[in-house]
Amino acid sequence: MNIELTDIIFAFALTLFAGLSTGIGSALALLTKRTSTRFLSVALGFSAGVMLYVSFTDILVKANESLTASLGAKAGAWATAGGFFLGILFIAIIDKVIPETENPHEVHTVEEMDGKSEEHKSKLMRMGLFTALALAIHNFPEGMATFVAALRDPMTGISIAIAIAIHNIPEGIAVSVPVFYATGSKKKAFRLSLLSGFAEPLGALVGFLILYRFLNDTMFGLIFAFVAGIMVYISLDELLPAAKEYGEHHLSIYGLVAGMAVMALSILLLM
Repeated sequence: MNIELTDIIFAFALTLFAGLSTGIGSALALLTKRTSTRFLSVALGFSAGVMLYVSFTDILVKANESLTASLGAKAGAWATAGGFFLGILFIAIIDKVIPETENPHEVHTVEEMDGKSEEHKSKLMRMGLFTALALAIHNFPEGMATFVAALRDPMTGISIAIAIAIHNIPEGIAVSVPVFYATGSKKKAFRLSLLSGFAEPLGALVGFLILYRFLNDTMFGLIFAFVAGIMVYISLDELLPAAKEYGEHHLSIYGLVAGMAVMALSILLLM
């Protein structure tokens, strides 16, 4: 498959957009006196809806098409399923390694941090630093996935980038809030949050350098199936539970359905 320089630049720009959206979450947390849990609930549900819909109706379908075309119907179907569950296993292992209290999807609100005594500052700083590290670890494979998807199909890449950007907003909050209350510096909290998002384009760059010579139909199909597994796991294990925790149950479901509807409409309009 021939890849043009403009395709590479576009794919890289998408990963940069998705990664730097952690700064949006950081700004929302630092510029407001109270965290909008209703907004978080709807946003997390919306992101899950986008991810689930695009994974099952677009990414997995294209993965199967590529793999059956290159490997045959039976082997291609097995490879698609294998890639999907391998993606789930991969992100599950990452989540298992990261302590729950420092998981980037465990959003710490302004109210939780405010009013803490001086003795908690070092603990809060540690929480912020480890959350930033955990977020970077999560973003690295997401950046690689967005980049490769955009090379194969720009519209699929855009869909993935938007979904990741939305779910990076609360992750930016999770990094910046404890750092701010540990240091008293909004600039330092914002910088650390933004820096953690750079793992997204870094993942894209590393992925491109490693996979460039191997990018054929089989490799694209496996990567797409792998990406679908990652996105489904993140949606079911992290985004939806967090959405329910930070708002009324129905808000997360409304966000979920809205995300699916928006994704469906965008795919139909672009057919």
